[in-house]
Amino acid sequence: MRILLPTGEIAYPVVKKAAERFGADVAVAGKIAAFLAPKKLSAILSGSKVKYDMVIVSGMCTADFSGVEEEFGIPVYLGPRHAADLELILGHIDELQLSRTIPADELIASKKKEEAYSKISEAEERSEPDFYIGNLRIGGGSRMKVLAEIMDAHKTDNLREIVFEFIESGADIIDLGFGFDATPDDVRRVFEEVSGIQTVFAADTQDPGLIRAALGHADLILSLHEGNIPVIGKEVAEAGAAAVIVPNEKTLEENLKMAGATGIKRIIADPLLQPAGSGLLQSLSGFVPCGHPVFFGAGNVVELIDADSPGANALLAALAMEAGASIVFTSEHSDKTKGSVREMRRASEMMVLASNRPYPKDLGIDLFCIKEKRRRHELPLSYTTCNEAGGIIDELVFDPAGNIRIGIEDGYIVAVHKGRAIKGKKWEDLFHMLLKEERVSLMDHAAYLGKELYKAELALKFNRSFEQDGPF
Repeated sequence: MRILLPTGEIAYPVVKKAAERFGADVAVAGKIAAFLAPKKLSAILSGSKVKYDMVIVSGMCTADFSGVEEEFGIPVYLGPRHAADLELILGHIDELQLSRTIPADELIASKKKEEAYSKISEAEERSEPDFYIGNLRIGGGSRMKVLAEIMDAHKTDNLREIVFEFIESGADIIDLGFGFDATPDDVRRVFEEVSGIQTVFAADTQDPGLIRAALGHADLILSLHEGNIPVIGKEVAEAGAAAVIVPNEKTLEENLKMAGATGIKRIIADPLLQPAGSGLLQSLSGFVPCGHPVFFGAGNVVELIDADSPGANALLAALAMEAGASIVFTSEHSDKTKGSVREMRRASEMMVLASNRPYPKDLGIDLFCIKEKRRRHELPLSYTTCNEAGGIIDELVFDPAGNIRIGIEDGYIVAVHKGRAIKGKKWEDLFHMLLKEERVSLMDHAAYLGKELYKAELALKFNRSFEQDGPF
């Protein structure tokens, strides 16, 4: 296959290296590859004696090359946005269907992600579980299921909203927690509130009276031990609920036998994972085969360490996989763990894909949020003179068009000007609307708004708080 790679003077060395490796031709078309014009490409093709099968231009190009395609009968596709990624694209050129509108690096990432999720789905469909809870496969060869806890569900005003949010984030099981101050009426009221929602619900309490109120509503009971099994175990069995068994005064093995003797058929063993610094390493030694699916309380670790949650959740999911866990517990009790349900679901899916690999890397999906896997080395800028930027002018001049207040609400950026609000997900959408409606008249005010609106978009993306004029 003969491929032409038009590029600019700046990117030429990188493009030339990739072209030599894969037998492609390079043509320099100006200084910057992204500024390639259809006329220039047409001139290059007219002067060439080679009949090319395709042309791959910079993924940063915005020009319409349909006229060139019609003139020469050669498809013109977008390559990667960064020349450093060109070797990766050329290495997969026979299996890729390049696009005229989507940069190739985005295309290959999307393709890998699609393939990854297809593999996860196929693996789950083929799996043989230990048992089902509703339609949910538990244990056996099935994927680790994510259980998301809502603590003090009886005190939560927007309960249904949180349940739907957790389901959308990837929770397989919603765990409704009931504190010591809850009553049986509270339990019944909570389950009535979430009735009709299609998911697996767990009741999280060790109080026999509260467990009794949850039976018939909850699919899973957390948690049973020697203190409550003699009181409520047979009723749990008769209700057909699954149960998580924990050690207490008696060992986990003793309590598992006791639960089985009551007739409970679907038993999940929880050896109790301890927080970091309070026995985490030692508690991991308790995760040994016991004849039942295993519960892994990752949330007990993530909530009690002051570190960003994505990496912690990824590592704990890997530990859970090695421990043979069937259900991994997570929570979003604090601001720092906001997003943990989505992170743990992604991490559990990564472990499925890593099952036939030595390491959970290069899977097609990942948990990178701020850092990047491969740092792209930008090409040097070209200039003749350079001045140090000075400080801002002390005198503040207000925009005659009026001030604009910026905030974030319910997942949207909101800009308020003279009582009228504009909302959107992207900073540029709001900015262009403000310009279109002539709500900005000064250049420095426009620059300021661009900065603050983009800061608000970042706050949304990373679940951070936002303060206009404050640091990100």
